Amino acid sequence: MTQLTQIQMDFRTAMAHLPAAVSIITTDGPHGRLGITVSAVCSVTDSPPTVLVCVNKNSAAHDVFKNNGKVGINVLAGEQEELARHFSGATQVPMDQRFTWDIWEKDTDVPVLADAHVKCIGTIEAITEQGSHSVLFIRLDRVEVNNDNNGLVYFNRAFHPIGPPVAV
Repeated sequence: MTQLTQIQMDFRTAMAHLPAAVSIITTDGPHGRLGITVSAVCSVTDSPPTVLVCVNKNSAAHDVFKNNGKVGINVLAGEQEELARHFSGATQVPMDQRFTWDIWEKDTDVPVLADAHVKCIGTIEAITEQGSHSVLFIRLDRVEVNNDNNGLVYFNRAFHPIGPPVAV
């Protein structure tokens, strides 16, 4: 591993102070079923509904997403921090076991969490490489928001549940 430059270290610290929604990105298909925790999901356009997701090119998941082509985006609810930890690799639970839990919707092309704050399913339309990551542009075929739960953000290298806006 190469040593980080000062600007790279400063960049990582700065990005740790940028609150971001926590999502589990999933796929299933001929190249395998898997999911990873990410905080790099961003809206691109609503015509057609498209988001981008950044995935490290050195990740074992990278080629599985790329080759399957179909993606689930599960924006986590505040009480789903433990799932974020499982899918980030912070626990020792094997990937195949994670998909046996009774938390997934039935009869979907890709795994979608039943109680996610936001659920999306889409197809990778384009991939752009930038440095160590690939930017996956995903055209969404399904979007569903659960207004009955709160969100989960990653800020300052920790998970934080967030609630509804405070009325002024």
